[in-house]
Amino acid sequence: MASTGKRNGRRAGKEPVAGPPCPAQIDPLAALRGPDDPACDVYLTGTVFLDIVFTGLDSAPVRGTESWARGMGSSPGGVANMATALARLGLRTSLAAAFGDDHYGEYCWDALEQGEGIDLSPSRTVPGWHSPVTVSMAYEGERTMVSHGHEPPPEEPAPDCPPPARAAVASLTPGRSAPWIAQAARKGTRIFGDVGWDDTGAWDLAGLHDLRYCEAFLPNAAEAMRYTGTDTPRAAAHALAEHVPVVVVTLGAEGAYAVDRRTGETASVPAIEVEALDPTGAGDVFVAGFVTGSLAGWPLADRLAFAGLTAALSVQEFGGSLSAPGWAEIAAWWRRVQSVREQEPTALRRYGFLAGLVPEEAVRPWPLRRAVPTIGFRRSA
Repeated sequence: MASTGKRNGRRAGKEPVAGPPCPAQIDPLAALRGPDDPACDVYLTGTVFLDIVFTGLDSAPVRGTESWARGMGSSPGGVANMATALARLGLRTSLAAAFGDDHYGEYCWDALEQGEGIDLSPSRTVPGWHSPVTVSMAYEGERTMVSHGHEPPPEEPAPDCPPPARAAVASLTPGRSAPWIAQAARKGTRIFGDVGWDDTGAWDLAGLHDLRYCEAFLPNAAEAMRYTGTDTPRAAAHALAEHVPVVVVTLGAEGAYAVDRRTGETASVPAIEVEALDPTGAGDVFVAGFVTGSLAGWPLADRLAFAGLTAALSVQEFGGSLSAPGWAEIAAWWRRVQSVREQEPTALRRYGFLAGLVPEEAVRPWPLRRAVPTIGFRRSA
């Protein structure tokens, strides 16, 4: 969705309802920035949902009964998960989306713009349109979701959207093209593509029309094998590398495998073992970590390890955008694992590249808990 609509309907004198800002402590692209660079590092477009997440359920809800959750949080979701993850890693992020003019839409706008520092100048508020909502229930390391929403009224694409950007993350849709992807690629923007489950059952790689514009493609193992007709994730990754320069296949609890056709590199990084509270948004966080390492010019294995680390940190918190880690969490984790006795040296060396990135001083104790924003609470003075 491309738009240059201005924010409408903000109530005069109303305080933001978002939580305190979470500014990135590190700019991973600081050494690469120049005066002629685009103002935007990463451009995104898509649907923003209000996510209401229930956690602490002992089991799935049973028909005809009432279940009580021990935890609950509200946050922007949908494409906001990815936007927040990128912004917390220090990338200048621009989001084009429609927002309802209801209280939910105002909350999501303020949480993203003021709480996370995301550029919403390409976004718009749609009068009379209510915000899409998702209720997510997390239990036993899984989640069940119920969503409701309507398509916003169409708007003519603006001539300056998508804006110039170093990169863009695009969700590829089977059988459909998104014109903005080709426009961005022609401007020199590096496209990172992901994909969802093909509900048509066709699994036709030729149907992913915009894959030809992508520098990298990041499906999960099931999607990769279905699109290529292969029997293993590694075979699928190599088959996909014939169509896109860089392929990353995520393997869930087994980590991820990547192929870079241009350099001939391959990389396999195991997942970090953690106690998962809520997997919502973990895939988005993984992509954000990989995009960050790619724009910073890191080796393939480091990009893969960093993406896996950020995803592992995110599943220990609940909520999609709420759980995205920033550099404070990454630094705290790095200090913590180095202090563990009898730490496996090989595993520790895999993340040694963090030593040159995170601050030398201790940041905060780990594990960390972010404040949970609740709709209707005002920020304390």
